[in-house]
Amino acid sequence: MVPEPIPTGTPETILVCVRGNSGSDKSSNARELRRRHGRGCALVEQDHLRRIVLRERGRPGGAAPALIEQTVRFALDHGYHVVLEGIMFSRHYRRMLTALRDGHRGRSLFCYLDVSLPETLRRHLTRPQATEFTAEEMGSWYAAHDVLGWRDELVIPETTVLEDAVVVIAAAVGLPRPAATTTRFRQSRDSSETLQGNGRRSPVTSAQAREVRQPGAVST
Repeated sequence: MVPEPIPTGTPETILVCVRGNSGSDKSSNARELRRRHGRGCALVEQDHLRRIVLRERGRPGGAAPALIEQTVRFALDHGYHVVLEGIMFSRHYRRMLTALRDGHRGRSLFCYLDVSLPETLRRHLTRPQATEFTAEEMGSWYAAHDVLGWRDELVIPETTVLEDAVVVIAAAVGLPRPAATTTRFRQSRDSSETLQGNGRRSPVTSAQAREVRQPGAVST
């Protein structure tokens, strides 16, 4: 028997989850989303809670998923919007993320930055922490196309620049955003394809944007 979801947040709160491999720019996307919104939006970073607060290695059965979930719920229950970011491998974090999705009373959007290993390594060289991890270590952590497989998961290809990714995520879930963007891609309906059969990205139409902004449309 599937347990009933534990409610969290309010119909007005917004939850955005940005996942991806190390070097996929998930932290930059999440921080920019929070910066653009301003006060009233909490940023919950997996690495800070797991590596700094708990000093825990990523492993099955660890305490990090529970601490992350409790932190997100605390912020939502106090009326904050939440941007959650991290690698959050599906094999370790699916249950926690599902509980947040099913329990959140407001709008929820789960995003995956689908970036290849060569591109993550290239981006890593531009980061301040480039000397902290080797290419071999990053390769050992890499999980290709680690999507959750949910119907409304927003899968963002590596060709999407940071500015455009932030704008599309903000528009999809209803956070404040700039008025225009130059790159569009469709919200994945099968959670695995971001391209049409002819290899061209499909634009997000105004009708689709209205649809995903409705409460419950993203989180069901």
